[in-house]
Amino acid sequence: MQGMVVGRLLRKKPFSSSTALKSRAFRVTKAPSLLDLDLPDIWSSNPTETTNHHLPLRRNGEGSDQIAAVIDGKSIADEIRSGIAGEVRRMKHSIGKVPGLAVVLVGQRRDSQTYVRNKITACEEVGITSLLEELSDDCGEDEVLNAVLNFNDNPSVHGILVQLPLPQHMDEEKILNAVSLEKDVDGFHPLNIGNLAMRGREPLFIPCTPKGCIELLVRSGVEIMGKKAAVIGRSNVVGLPISLLLQRHHATVTLLHAFTKNPEEITREADIVVSAVGVANLVRGSWLKPGAVVIDVGTNPVEL
Repeated sequence: MQGMVVGRLLRKKPFSSSTALKSRAFRVTKAPSLLDLDLPDIWSSNPTETTNHHLPLRRNGEGSDQIAAVIDGKSIADEIRSGIAGEVRRMKHSIGKVPGLAVVLVGQRRDSQTYVRNKITACEEVGITSLLEELSDDCGEDEVLNAVLNFNDNPSVHGILVQLPLPQHMDEEKILNAVSLEKDVDGFHPLNIGNLAMRGREPLFIPCTPKGCIELLVRSGVEIMGKKAAVIGRSNVVGLPISLLLQRHHATVTLLHAFTKNPEEITREADIVVSAVGVANLVRGSWLKPGAVVIDVGTNPVEL
């Protein structure tokens, strides 16, 4: 991940188990395929008819008092990693191979080093092979491109991550575009982003932090379809792809940025708020309406 995901959930009391058994929709515990989400836009003079679709998403209970709760991201991550570890073991048993992830790290940024260290640790926990190419801040752009191309040609490498941000003297777009489409596990290739944006298509890979946000919402039983969502930040890494993902899940999305007027008023109308600008304490309690779900993307040092 380029950033860490922390969730805070302000919602109603959980639905009862008897309610959950009434429909298959309540038993889904992870985000479905994007193609499974495709629904025709059939407009009706009756708004309830237009939006009364049934998707495999769990719903919260109705008519209960509002309470504050925290999305337990750690337990969700543990659940996902456990499932991946089982898949890797089955792969190794059936074909004698395991996935390989290569990371290119340029420079000595502490946050980047922390992210890369976490990625390598996660690989070790689930049985994925990891390779790390570390380069200095003052290395040439050609050295980074050569590292990427070598990993492209390495058959034991199935995914390549170029840790961002890169030093300012480098052409980030050129380097990211050099990553093989089939190994672009960060989902930054124009074809992957383009397929994410287009209905009826599915990218080979989805940017990991936005995908993590969706998994937090779905696995916590948050209904996305038909809800108002406010995404604060429009970066290519998080803001843009999470807005596209929320739209694919049939939310009505507003994308806020540094030039948005009255952002607090817009945010206060949202059922789901995703803050992805790397600014601590930007979203205040007064920006949120009761029952809103908040996902905070990023890690910020705060003086105590």
